[in-house]
Amino acid sequence: MFAYILNRVARAVLTLIIIVSLAFVILRMSGDPAIMILGPEAPPQAVEAFRKAWGLDQPIWVQYAKYFGAVIQGDLGNSMRDGRAALEVVWERVPLTLAITVPALLLNILIGLPAGVLAALFRNTAYDRLIMMVSVIGFTVPSFVMGLTLSLLLAVWLRLLPSGGSGTVAHAVLPVVTMGIIGAAVIARFTRSAMLEVLGQPYIRTASAKGVPWSQVITRHALANAAIPTMTIIGFMVGSLVAGAVVVESVFSWPGVGRLLVTAVANRDLAVVQVILLLIGFTMVAANLAVDLLYGWVDPRMRTKTATAGA
Repeated sequence: MFAYILNRVARAVLTLIIIVSLAFVILRMSGDPAIMILGPEAPPQAVEAFRKAWGLDQPIWVQYAKYFGAVIQGDLGNSMRDGRAALEVVWERVPLTLAITVPALLLNILIGLPAGVLAALFRNTAYDRLIMMVSVIGFTVPSFVMGLTLSLLLAVWLRLLPSGGSGTVAHAVLPVVTMGIIGAAVIARFTRSAMLEVLGQPYIRTASAKGVPWSQVITRHALANAAIPTMTIIGFMVGSLVAGAVVVESVFSWPGVGRLLVTAVANRDLAVVQVILLLIGFTMVAANLAVDLLYGWVDPRMRTKTATAGA
């Protein structure tokens, strides 16, 4: 078990290093922050002074070495816009993002899991076709189209909810429902596929033939064995909470991390963008690591396979 955990942690650390490096290089190639912040009409002397003050006049490998060393020490830089610590700028937006992403995730699970199980148990019936039709719509429609459609229906036509902004629970309903519908559709599809695969296994038929009640066959055998592929997609959703909120927060003018990322990219506020990308990367890596460890706990064969591969 220790070798299994060590292997997964090493992979997670390597992934974070790659994320840090790619974020640094890509942002430096996307444009000159000095021009974006000071404006194209700024005097050359002011532009040069800005670049020197932020270390942008140095070779990129020198900038990278300093940046990576600072990250290791916990220094994630300062915002080029207001001079505050970039981590502080981002962290003050995190509660607002969690206020819509966590309820959306719960909505995903509470709707998606039962819908997927129901579709599998009533395969090729009207229930199955209805659930899969709704799931396909939720899965294929882009989040900004879903958000705009719900806003048009519930905010503009029916005037039941505000179309954007923040401050009250009512403002959070549309963003939560938008992400909830899309996520529930994904979970329902994966859960149905996993359940159908398990229901076709010999041990399910054997348990039924021995007279085990069908309800126990489903709860003790089918659901337990269908949990691993379902855990994968749920873990991915947990890891992409911040990334998935970018479009939705922009559509509904919700002042969270996702909207901050769009603004920071437009302004070439490098430190803020880097912190957000690190936050997204860390969240995804941590979620995937947790899922890997759960794999080892739920299915001991995963630990054995890893130990054999490392031997």
